[in-house]
Amino acid sequence: MRKLIVACVVIAGGWLAVNIATSAEDEKPSIKAVMKTSMKGGLCKKVASGEATAEEKEKLVAQFTALAEAKPPKGEADSWKAKTAALLEAAKECAEGKEGAGEKLGKAANCMACHSAHKGK
Repeated sequence: MRKLIVACVVIAGGWLAVNIATSAEDEKPSIKAVMKTSMKGGLCKKVASGEATAEEKEKLVAQFTALAEAKPPKGEADSWKAKTAALLEAAKECAEGKEGAGEKLGKAANCMACHSAHKGK
């Protein structure tokens, strides 16, 4: 009986660990995490300059997708949607290798335009 209880506890613990790991991977990054990785970390600039790998380009698209789906800390939702949609579209064009996409991404990644309208504290 004792072995059965121990086996059940071990199985339940393993199941819980797998679920926690899976849910952590599925979570969308926060606005702060996107800013840290994509903007301050230089990923956006690297993609815009054409020096990024295909994986880095896809990571930027995923980051900007999460950003577009996030709720702005302050400001109008329509303005947030327009600014993040421009970022996402330009990142997708860079990932597809379209000509002029890097310049478009550089213009869309205007920190001050977005921060003045939407950055919280």
